[in-house]
Amino acid sequence: MDFQAPNTLAEQIAGYMAKRIMTGQIQPGQRIQEANLATELKVSRASVKEALYTLERWHLVEITPRKGASATQINAEYAAELYDVYMHLLIMLATRLCERWQEDDKPAVMAAVQQVITQIQNHGDDLTAVVEASFGVMEACCEVVGNPYLTESLSNFKPAVSRAYYLSAQRYRQGLAHTRRFFSELQPAVLARDTVKVRELIEMFAEHQKQLIQQALA
Repeated sequence: MDFQAPNTLAEQIAGYMAKRIMTGQIQPGQRIQEANLATELKVSRASVKEALYTLERWHLVEITPRKGASATQINAEYAAELYDVYMHLLIMLATRLCERWQEDDKPAVMAAVQQVITQIQNHGDDLTAVVEASFGVMEACCEVVGNPYLTESLSNFKPAVSRAYYLSAQRYRQGLAHTRRFFSELQPAVLARDTVKVRELIEMFAEHQKQLIQQALA
């Protein structure tokens, strides 16, 4: 495997392992052997250990003393708790966005929203593209809001939420019309700085997504 800058070696290992966990190549509960992984990737165990700590921060790995690392379990209850916390972070982000956006911020945020709608219209079968476009909206909003603590928290949840999407891919695709409607309705609410409507939309959308994922994992 050829690792390239600009990310550190440990970050690249973490990204590589995150994809394997998110897409189910590494199953929930499966042990991750540091020595085997270091040999496979031809890297030091120290780099692997650092990568595992990053994966733990991303809620993809559990590290237990004397037992080592394993992929976190994921079931309907876990998905519900994950989405409840994630929803509140999104509400906080959207509320701050309504309060802080300026005219110069509109093009980037609106372009990110349109990218999601376009991906759903033209490439609905490409789950990865739709999910990444959705997170693109979150990242554009974080840029405007400028709260580093909120940005870090949301970034750390992104891999775990992506994993839930991948593991419930078929049901998630069935709900893409709902996703498209959500982003279409969210845009005018944010522009109107209607924090009550924004909160209502996010709560309804998050509950719908949570139910889809719970049904798939039940």
